[in-house]
Amino acid sequence: MARAPWPGTVKTRLTPMLGAGGCARLQASLIRRTAALAETAAPGACYVAFDPPDAGAMLADLVPAGVALLAQRGADLGQRMAAAADDVFELRAGPLVVVGTDVPTLTAADLRAAFDALAAGLDLVLGPARDGGYYLVGLSRPLPGLFAIDPTLWGGDRVLAATVAAAADAGLDAALLDLRGDLDTPADAWALLADPLLPGDIAALLTAGPA
Repeated sequence: MARAPWPGTVKTRLTPMLGAGGCARLQASLIRRTAALAETAAPGACYVAFDPPDAGAMLADLVPAGVALLAQRGADLGQRMAAAADDVFELRAGPLVVVGTDVPTLTAADLRAAFDALAAGLDLVLGPARDGGYYLVGLSRPLPGLFAIDPTLWGGDRVLAATVAAAADAGLDAALLDLRGDLDTPADAWALLADPLLPGDIAALLTAGPA
């Protein structure tokens, strides 16, 4: 799941730290890194669901050759993830692992752990984020009800808890991966700069100053 790196529209809470141009460059680097990581984990079976719908050409220049592009659909994040999952499941059988671009410390091991858990028979895998959301959701099959939580919760600190509750209500077998920090605010940035998993190119962008 990726938003096109147009200045002034992405990572806006980091604007005081990086400037609009710096935020756009950061977003572009996060897209490149996440798409390359996903393509490595699932060669030939990687999709980028992008927004806004007229940004396909821009995204095509950022992702590895062979990565398919899908326009996002839906009003809120839950609807967009559900639609993207439906689109991919129509194209190929599962399992499916969905990630965003906000977690620069995401690793290939995280993706392998999600796929391994699904292959072992679990219905659902979630990667919990420090802000109370999740950075990864792995699905053994289409589970549209999982994303139908209260739409006012998206972007808040109760998303993970609400999703875990929805999974329990549906009788799904689920597992949690390692906790990761996402990158939305200056406080997030400073915390990530102390994380040894932060890639050097992302660290350089975070310390470059406004642009």
